[in-house]
Amino acid sequence: MPFPRGALLRILPFLFLPLTALTLRAAQGGNAGTVHGTVTDPSGAVIPNATVRLSNPMSGFERTATSDATGQFTVTNVPFNPYRLTVTASGFAPAGQTIEIRSTVVVSLTVVLNVAAASQTVTVESEGPQVEDTSTYHTDVDRDMFTKVPLESQSSGLSALVTQTTPGVAADSNGLFHGLGDHASNSFSVDGQSITDQQSKVFSNQIPSNSIQSIEVISGAPPAEYGDKTSLVIVATTRSGQGITTPTGNVYASYGAFGSAAGGFNLSYGGKSWGNFAEADGLNTGRFLDAPEFDVMHDKGNEENLFDRVDYNFTQADSIHLDLNYSRSWFQTPNSFDNLNVQNAVSGGASASPDFAMVGDADQRSRIGTFNISPTYTRVVNNYSVFNLGAFVRKDMYNYYPSGNPLADLGPSNLQTSSIAQERSLMNAAVHSDWSYDRGINNVKIGAQYGQTFLRESDALGIVDNVYNAPCMNAAGDPLPGYASPSDCTAPGVLANPDFLPVLAPYDLTRGGSVYHYLGRTDVKELALYAEDEIKTGNWDFNLGLREDVYNGLTDANQTEPRVGIAYNVKPTTTVMGISYARTLETPFNENLVLSSEGCGNAVLAPLLNCAAGVSTVMAPGYRNEFHASLQQAIGKNLVFSGEYIWKYTHNAFDFSVLGNTPITFPIDWHNSKIPGYALHVEVPNFHNFSAYSVMSSVAARFFPPQVAGAGATGGVSQGTVYPFRIDHDERFNQNAHVQYTVAHDGWMNNLWGGFNWRYDSGLVAGSTPCYNVTDPNSSCPNTSITTPGIQPEIALLDNNIPATTNPVTGAAEALPLSADEEFEAGLACNGGKATPTHQIGSPLAGTSFISPSGVVSYDNECPANELTSSLIRIPAPGTGDNDHNPPRIQPRNLFDVTLGKNNLFHADKYKLDLDLTAINVTNKYALYNFLSTFSGTHYVTPRAMTAKLTLNF
Repeated sequence: MPFPRGALLRILPFLFLPLTALTLRAAQGGNAGTVHGTVTDPSGAVIPNATVRLSNPMSGFERTATSDATGQFTVTNVPFNPYRLTVTASGFAPAGQTIEIRSTVVVSLTVVLNVAAASQTVTVESEGPQVEDTSTYHTDVDRDMFTKVPLESQSSGLSALVTQTTPGVAADSNGLFHGLGDHASNSFSVDGQSITDQQSKVFSNQIPSNSIQSIEVISGAPPAEYGDKTSLVIVATTRSGQGITTPTGNVYASYGAFGSAAGGFNLSYGGKSWGNFAEADGLNTGRFLDAPEFDVMHDKGNEENLFDRVDYNFTQADSIHLDLNYSRSWFQTPNSFDNLNVQNAVSGGASASPDFAMVGDADQRSRIGTFNISPTYTRVVNNYSVFNLGAFVRKDMYNYYPSGNPLADLGPSNLQTSSIAQERSLMNAAVHSDWSYDRGINNVKIGAQYGQTFLRESDALGIVDNVYNAPCMNAAGDPLPGYASPSDCTAPGVLANPDFLPVLAPYDLTRGGSVYHYLGRTDVKELALYAEDEIKTGNWDFNLGLREDVYNGLTDANQTEPRVGIAYNVKPTTTVMGISYARTLETPFNENLVLSSEGCGNAVLAPLLNCAAGVSTVMAPGYRNEFHASLQQAIGKNLVFSGEYIWKYTHNAFDFSVLGNTPITFPIDWHNSKIPGYALHVEVPNFHNFSAYSVMSSVAARFFPPQVAGAGATGGVSQGTVYPFRIDHDERFNQNAHVQYTVAHDGWMNNLWGGFNWRYDSGLVAGSTPCYNVTDPNSSCPNTSITTPGIQPEIALLDNNIPATTNPVTGAAEALPLSADEEFEAGLACNGGKATPTHQIGSPLAGTSFISPSGVVSYDNECPANELTSSLIRIPAPGTGDNDHNPPRIQPRNLFDVTLGKNNLFHADKYKLDLDLTAINVTNKYALYNFLSTFSGTHYVTPRAMTAKLTLNF
């Protein structure tokens, strides 16, 4: 039952319960904890100048501190994890112990060092914790990995890092990643601030990776504190200057392929009670986005980032933390060959004989500005509990600009028929609070968040395809350019077009029309209340949580969500087994939400959005049940294996569609989805300066019609179909392996390091690919299978992903043809004859003519089913194409990256110079990410890209 809007105001007073008590010392808010301790000898006398080392070999985290004159030390900004604490001091034997940071509550301890004479009785374990007794499957990555794993995307470093280091992630173009079978259902928690909107670089500007200290990627059942988008939860802890009493930082500059130049600096400085970390960087490149051609054209872009984090302790009990961030990006939409030398009707468009001429190259661009302000107040209640109160405001301002001459925006008829401009903003404003209690076997967290998302959408559209809404057609039923209305269709052989829509005529730019303006806005209100407790007793770990989500947007929904996990640690064998369950409320994507929800009720937008009859116009939240079973196994001291099995069922499963060949994408809703799969992680922690890891996964993304909400459907799935299909980011298997070695001995070779990365992808679904199957009721070849009696099986070279229309004269089904360049992009060949950007393969198929933009009659080509091949796409054998079990897919690809570096080139003590050399796709593999994806189009992987980087550390 929908939750009443008025109830929000009645609940708000309970978000901020008054909490007062005596205090002991300042705590760390957000996603990090604090370790405070005292070093003494056996008599209790304090030991100053002792060295304290805190480390986790699995994440790579390492931090050192020194005890002061009173023997005390503090290590702040420590991500939640188990750690090995080692303390050494002159004249004393070292001591060590394992500690666990589970919350923002300060971990307090006393470390006793025995005198050196007693050292034979002290045993210090050098290795840290290898497995964690938790049922929440996750991956930990610390800053050192950021700098040494070669990342494919410079402008989406954080996304690229998640893709390279986390199992269960399907890699997509433009820094987009799909976690565990869902379309980009990922959220970020940055220092306790929730960011659930899409973070691909075509939607938003990410927080700069240079500002991140560590990340934890939760792919298991999400704890109760996380909601909205939970397939992957990326918990990020930013860098802090607190406790760094000497100004520390670096300045760097890099240059590489495609004229890519980058530079930046960061500075950390502070004291015991305060700290500041500041970072600024910029990038300018000739290949900002992944392009639809391997040869890059019209793909320039730049971005600039500013980030500042301030920490200040007012008293031992009260502290504040503030994140400030501004990012700006500007970039071109990459052109294909079809976007060059565009011809269109330049005059006389409403006459019987319009004039066609060259209107130039397409020149579409985007600009995104993002700012974020996030303060958090922390109050230490007592030794065992901490209270946090925070707020944030985050805004994305997105502008999409058409070509200077909108007629140049004309693309192939299956891609872009309109010129589009957009000014859109998305602002999140929220307050949140939580109370943490950590004592004995219990680690309790109770919290709440109330937030509001302000959506503003302004679109301007004009038709630039002169036959898209033609008033007249010829005797074969083919639309004709020119003519103002059906009443003008009086010449011999010229007929009125029964499919003509008068409502679109005023917005046909080829016939003297003007653009149509659409304005959409809504305010989405969300309330979340949660309570969770991690109970550790003996070898058992229980994660118990309950969350209540209330969603008030264009629709209302509320959901009570239990979250349960159980893990058992078999300590003699270093084995941890776990199972978990989560119920979640999946909220609609906010990007162009109003357009998708209201567009099909708009007479002008409905045909442009390819709306289907019977589909609700309003996006509603989805409901999910998910189950996970996990295993961690340490093999000796130097090999750790972990894995999980996943099964998720979602009622109202989200997908995305696109308006033309533009970044104007919007969410849609299918009836349900079923997502089973597994994720594996094998790691060799640092062993004699050698480390390695491999992540692997196989996740099915099975979606079930009908479409129940949103605007245009994705793919050729018609209403009434009941068979499942694989969404376009479904992938059977992928893996990423990374090995790294650092030289550590005297001489120039010291601190020389090298890394190697191997990424294998079995290939995403490529539903637009022509194929042949006329027998399977769930055929993946509905448009392209030719069944004319008396001829051999033929494949029509059409876009297989857009439902066919009916010729008003012949009654035959007619789909949209692939252009010569699209055939080339797909690597298609017929009987060995390869397509080129200007040459189509196959033979003309009489009776299915269409009018090209130049007014010339062309024919859809066809190829015998057993002769159509592709070097870039795996086409199902004739008669085997199935939407669920055997759809067309991108060919498997292996990509190899190499990086080489030398730290402290000149062996200096204060100012240290590092040199890094990176080669992405070192074999220059010619391969696709996707082909005519209904979400993002066609994109090639990055060609070989060499980059050199110099860093001055101080």
